[in-house]
Amino acid sequence: MLKNKTIILGVCGGIAAYKAVELLRLLTRSGADVHVIMTRSAQQFIAPLTFQTLSSHPVHTALFNLIEEDEIGHISLADRADLFIIVPATANIIGKIAGGIADDMLTTTVMATKAPVLIAPAMNVNMYRNRLYQENEEKLRRFGYHFVAPVSGRLACGWEGEGKLAAPEAVFEAAVGAVTPQDLAGRVILVTAGPTREEIDPVRYISNHSSGKMGYALARAARRRGARVLLISGPTALPIPEGVEVINVISATEMLTAVMAHVDECDAVIKAAAVADYRPVTRCETKIKKQGDVISLEMTKNPDILALLGSRQRRPFLAGFAAETDNLAGNAEQKLKAKNLDMIIANDVSQEDAGFNVDTNRVLLFFKEGAGEQCELMSKAQLADVILDALGARLPTR
Repeated sequence: MLKNKTIILGVCGGIAAYKAVELLRLLTRSGADVHVIMTRSAQQFIAPLTFQTLSSHPVHTALFNLIEEDEIGHISLADRADLFIIVPATANIIGKIAGGIADDMLTTTVMATKAPVLIAPAMNVNMYRNRLYQENEEKLRRFGYHFVAPVSGRLACGWEGEGKLAAPEAVFEAAVGAVTPQDLAGRVILVTAGPTREEIDPVRYISNHSSGKMGYALARAARRRGARVLLISGPTALPIPEGVEVINVISATEMLTAVMAHVDECDAVIKAAAVADYRPVTRCETKIKKQGDVISLEMTKNPDILALLGSRQRRPFLAGFAAETDNLAGNAEQKLKAKNLDMIIANDVSQEDAGFNVDTNRVLLFFKEGAGEQCELMSKAQLADVILDALGARLPTR
């Protein structure tokens, strides 16, 4: 996602400077080429050698230095950058940038760059709430600078409140979003993910092997592309994607209720959840005791959420999934027509590298207008963008 991107990471003096190390790890693991600039104060909290080791580049600390014989340091870095990140950003550095002051390596490079600048503030709660600071942040926002808001919590100074540096994962997500085309900005995308559970009694339920990984990848990718994302999720062990609104449900009936409560505000619905087709007619209030060798369980059909959405007179763009074990194309095309979908993503879940609980997938895409597309094996994160490319190209213009 950040492969071949050059990122300048500015580190300022604050107790949260150690979190910049973890951010650097996330950036480099994602394929970015990261160059670190440290202020003099930052070096009081963490040694430049740490960043140099992890980035595989010398750390820049002095204003008057040459990267190569004929390359002025701050100009060369500014020109190379695809993205500039400052973390932790102090009230001092934000005030300097807002005032146009360029008196060290970090501020001069920021002043010279044309790349997007992402700022993650960290400071005492009273400093953060100070009107002078707030005006400086607002000024930079008007000029197009991006911010990752601090979170509330216990601060190093002993105060409680806003000013705690956002988690490295949150800054990373904002960084990916800052260099990702915002082709879904202004859109509302609803994604369902994971399995449902249909309870038999207080200790047993019927479910399936869905991990939710594909749906969560779609939600994360849509958020990065600028959409407001509603993720309606069955039970999973996955972390919530940054910036995504999550509604947790258990059963198919609960998922139906949640989907119908939000469908009218959506531009598109992607039904990636593996919803149970049937549920027990009766849920026992107490645990069913062990009986004979055979036990019968009477089942009734669950509501078909996709079909109900497809039957609406006014509806958003509908994309569904077809998890099959045989006749992949035939079953998928039949489902596309029967449920009045705009798009269906079909995968053979009997394959070890493309079924449940794995990070890769290979699929067939079918569309209402008759076109089709085959996607060979790729990560679910990559496939999420392929699906959103196809979806975005078919959304009606506003």
